[in-house]
Amino acid sequence: MKYLQEYRDPATAKKLVAAIKTAATRPWKIMEVCGGQTHSALKYGIDQLLDGVIELIHGPGCPVCVTPIEYIDKALAIAQAPGVIFCSFGDMLRVPGSASDLLGLKAQGADIRIVYSPLDALTLAQQNPDRQVVFFGVGFETTAPATALAAYQARQLNLENFTLLVCHVRVPPVIEALLHSPSNKVQGFLGAGHVCSIMGYHEYLPIAARYRIPIVITGFEPVDLLQGLYMTVQQLEEGRFEVENEYSRVVKEQGNLPAQELLLKVFDTVDRSWRGLGPIAGSGLALNADHDDWNAEQRFPVAGIATQESPLCRSGDVLQGLIKPTQCPEFGVRCTPDKPLGATMVSSEGACAAYFHYRIHPHV
Repeated sequence: MKYLQEYRDPATAKKLVAAIKTAATRPWKIMEVCGGQTHSALKYGIDQLLDGVIELIHGPGCPVCVTPIEYIDKALAIAQAPGVIFCSFGDMLRVPGSASDLLGLKAQGADIRIVYSPLDALTLAQQNPDRQVVFFGVGFETTAPATALAAYQARQLNLENFTLLVCHVRVPPVIEALLHSPSNKVQGFLGAGHVCSIMGYHEYLPIAARYRIPIVITGFEPVDLLQGLYMTVQQLEEGRFEVENEYSRVVKEQGNLPAQELLLKVFDTVDRSWRGLGPIAGSGLALNADHDDWNAEQRFPVAGIATQESPLCRSGDVLQGLIKPTQCPEFGVRCTPDKPLGATMVSSEGACAAYFHYRIHPHV
């Protein structure tokens, strides 16, 4: 139970709450970047324990939530193509596209399968040489190496019936985009521990210096979050703007170098649109020229698909930290986990889902 019980210890948590309240001379607005951190903060009531001392702003760190609707619509189009086995992580099946979702197509007979790794999809392709197998690769730098490995192995095997629909995104550019925004109110960040376990945190050093903002790389247990918040408050109160690492048991400054080398072999950095946030320069990863034969967007006619977002959904404002989920008029009314208007209500890491489960219907 090492690295679990000690990070859920009530006595340690109480001491940290008291330390934060003592250190803070004014209310501070701090964004937890990762959706996993959002769920932990609400599950353990950290936002309520620090009410009036720290306002937690929920960031765009949910991979399912930020996948743009155009890629959902591309996934829907490919999944309906004859002879296709379409593979995805489970959370993606209920994310609304312009007219439907993958789960709806599956109910109508499309061969859509939930996999736990891109390599599972690659194995499916080897087992079904007469079918086209497509994997939907989404998420941050955390999941991108597994997608890269699948593309790399497909190229090594010259596997002709396997392609990837790739919509991976990078965290540092979206942090800079939020800080650039004239509506920004974030004064400090809890950095996403999982992402930094792959990429390290050296990319955040120039951001902290340029925007004079503290960034503390933080884990996901309650003591992790409270320690990260305490370190952030200490910096704010002392006028320091540094990158610190609360999650040192997992994260090293340079990260996982073999994983980073694999990303460089397979992907190019590209501009990408984020759902609710719009286009962000340099924020995406796309298959490079050496792996373009395994690019589903090249093999299937999905260019130019017209998209339409629900005009009722305010997930973009939630993802930018401009409103809390409960400030959306549709929250819990016309938008629920059973009938979501947007991805933030669907995903297991979505902020709207967190508020629905931990604040509105804690027993659902």
